[in-house]
Amino acid sequence: MHTIELLSLDAQAVRASVAVVNRITGPDLSLPTPCAQWDLGALLAHMTVQHRGFAAAAAGHGGDPGLWVPGPLGDDPVRAYAEAAEAVLDAFAAHGADLLLPEISPAPIPRRVAIGFHLVDYVVHGWDVASALGVGYALPDDVVAAALPIAEAVPQGAARLQPGAAFAPALPDPGGDPLDRILAMLGRKP
Repeated sequence: MHTIELLSLDAQAVRASVAVVNRITGPDLSLPTPCAQWDLGALLAHMTVQHRGFAAAAAGHGGDPGLWVPGPLGDDPVRAYAEAAEAVLDAFAAHGADLLLPEISPAPIPRRVAIGFHLVDYVVHGWDVASALGVGYALPDDVVAAALPIAEAVPQGAARLQPGAAFAPALPDPGGDPLDRILAMLGRKP
């Protein structure tokens, strides 16, 4: 898959996450999510800072670990999320260098691989938000198909049991639906 196609698929996943985040109201921020350690407010703060971190990384400034630490939600976290989402999409489109992602590796990560990581995050986190809100979530088949082999490549093992691990241990493969398979591989119960 070419980087241009991957950028388009990532943008679709990100914009689908923006659409579901737009459904959040203030009282929803305390709802539990499939991410055991986070309520919906903490998940939204994580998603927002990840967009900002990836945008900084795409512009060549991602090496500062402080860029990746979620802060408190502001007065309009839904708008802040949408702005961060557009910022990362703009940054991915404007810059072609490898990315420093200190949460993953001390060495630069090839741009295409980093965009793939971002794609999987927003396929899954969009579903996390929808699940917390109790609403449906559908993505185009080509978005899910592109995310599936990336999710399959996420390492298993003891690291997934550590506090702050990006993903919980994989659950049994439910077969069938590719989104359900991605979710199970990354420790979510579809």
